[in-house]
Amino acid sequence: MSLHIESMRVDLGGNTVLRNVSISLPGGETVAVVGRNGAGKTTLLRSIMGLVKPASGLMLLDGRDLCAEPAHLRAAAGFGYAPEDRVIFPALSVAQNIALPCEVQRVPRREIEQRVEAVLAAMPQLKPMLPRSGAALSGGQGKMVALARALMVGTRFVLLDEPFQGLAPVLARQYGDSLRALRQSHPQLCVVITESNASLLDGVQSLTLFIERGYVATDQQAWPKGHAQSGESE
Repeated sequence: MSLHIESMRVDLGGNTVLRNVSISLPGGETVAVVGRNGAGKTTLLRSIMGLVKPASGLMLLDGRDLCAEPAHLRAAAGFGYAPEDRVIFPALSVAQNIALPCEVQRVPRREIEQRVEAVLAAMPQLKPMLPRSGAALSGGQGKMVALARALMVGTRFVLLDEPFQGLAPVLARQYGDSLRALRQSHPQLCVVITESNASLLDGVQSLTLFIERGYVATDQQAWPKGHAQSGESE
C-alpha cells in the first residue's frame, strides 16, 4: 500500500513551488522530507492533504486520483495531518482535542476508545495530560497532542510539518521516541516528516527525501543540473 505521486506541479501566487514531483510513500515507512526553509516542504504536505490543488500531475491511492477529490475526504481515506502551527483548541481538554477528528467523522464511540488506547500505547507521556485544558499546554506539549490527534484519523498516513521546531531537548527526545514507537505499534503506517535540520531525524526515518526549490529526490545529486539554490515561498 503506497501513495504514488506522479509528475505533480504546484503553482502559488504565480510562482511554481513544486516541480515535476514523482515519489512513492510506502506503508510502514517513516519518510523524512529534508530541505531549507522555502524549499516547498509545507506545500508538499498541503498538496497531499488537498489543501492546495496541483496544477498538473496525479496522486494515486488504491486506484483513485486524490487530486480529483475534495480535501475533506482525506481523513476518511486514512490521512492525518499535524501542521506546524498545531492548532490546539483551548476550550477543550487534551482528551477532547485528541478525539475531535474522529467525532467529526462520526466514528463509533468504542472505536474511538480503541484508537485512543493505541495512541497512548505509543505516547504514554500524554496519559497524565488528558484532563488538562488545551489552554494549559506548552508549545512542545501542544505538538505532542497534535501528533496524537493526527494519529486518531491517520490510520494509513500521518503528515507532520516541522514537528521538532522549537522543542526543548527533553521534549524533542520524547517526540522522537514516540515516532520510533509508532514503527512498532502501527507497522503499516506511513509517517511523513518535514524538517530543515536533518540531524534531528537521526534514528527516526527509514527513508529520506531531499527537497530544494520544488524539486524532490532521494539523492541530492539527482536534482536537475544547474538549478538555482534560492528559496521560494512554501
